[in-house]
Amino acid sequence: MESAVELAAPGRKVTTLSMLTPSQQAAIRKIPAEAEAVVVPIEASRPSTIFTGQERFDVEQARIFRHYPVPVTLSALLPEPGMVVAHEGYGVPLLISRTRDGEIKAFINACQHKGAKLLEDCEVRRQGRLSCPYHAWTYGIDGSLVGVARSEAFLNLDKEERRLAELEARQWGGVVYVKLDRDGPADWSQLSEDVRDDFLALGIPDSHVYGRKTFDLKANWKLVLEPFLEGYHVQRLHAASIGKLFQDAPTCVDRFGCNIRQVSGRIGYEPSMLDADPDENVHKLVTHAYTAFPNCVVVTSQYYTSVMILMPREVGRTVVEYFMITPEAATTPKAEEVFERSYRLILDVFGNEDFRAAEISQSGLSAGVPATTVYCGLEANIVHYYEALERLL
Repeated sequence: MESAVELAAPGRKVTTLSMLTPSQQAAIRKIPAEAEAVVVPIEASRPSTIFTGQERFDVEQARIFRHYPVPVTLSALLPEPGMVVAHEGYGVPLLISRTRDGEIKAFINACQHKGAKLLEDCEVRRQGRLSCPYHAWTYGIDGSLVGVARSEAFLNLDKEERRLAELEARQWGGVVYVKLDRDGPADWSQLSEDVRDDFLALGIPDSHVYGRKTFDLKANWKLVLEPFLEGYHVQRLHAASIGKLFQDAPTCVDRFGCNIRQVSGRIGYEPSMLDADPDENVHKLVTHAYTAFPNCVVVTSQYYTSVMILMPREVGRTVVEYFMITPEAATTPKAEEVFERSYRLILDVFGNEDFRAAEISQSGLSAGVPATTVYCGLEANIVHYYEALERLL
């Protein structure tokens, strides 16, 4: 999402139509011209208790966020071997590392002596070893216990048994998924191969993390997610910012279980524009918006991509980690100017508009008004997502 004034090309890589998967290309070609778009009305609602009820929240935690692997971070945040970062978003202390052989691993951020955190902040670090600040037990970022202070004082201490507690982790289209519950094997069945392939085509695994920011919101995670599933709000909530760049329709939607792909034409879109210049940046014409199971949002823009992970902490509290990624780091002053301006804009749009809308909605729903939320044809994706989610619950 850019400002109303079109940004000048910063001399960097772009995504052309031919670089996308056949599925992505077919979806884009189904988008009608702006003048021909039709909105189909629907009748749908949900009880407000799905946003305010403790019982519903507990079921979601047990059957979704602790049963299935969940997105934690981007592999691009750890682009080189020997990098590690701590993560606290789900309320579970984690360590995510890229080992010397390039493998992504996840551990509980707890020393196997007395449980102290090895890293106390969430900054990315480049280091091969982690030393506990309490008694200086030292670990490799592959989880091995490599050093114990005054080891002669321990009788029968087996270093192999005191490795860091490892969690199942996998890179999926550039997103690092981790199973937070160590009981039983991970069930990866809800992750869509189609969406993974789309993310690969969009270059997410090899992107540069330009900016990263954490938001702590007073809203249920689904209220934070809803704006990214519908276009109804764009010209209204964003009227003073990006609303003039987008329209209510046309949009092409594909659903892969709980994974949803939306592709929308920008203002003035005509299908003939796609073939006018094969080297054109396709994101000057269309915007992709993905909801990847269960709580990862990816939105493409002309010169960058936004990735958000929405982590439920309480019924009315969600921690969001936002990433702005670019195909490469800025190599010119003009590129840096465009990226910096885009980053400021998108943090303002998401933080002061979308996230604010979620918080003020949570306030009314928590008071019991309305008793049910109602959805229109421009919000049909929300209903489809809830139907898929409810089948898993």
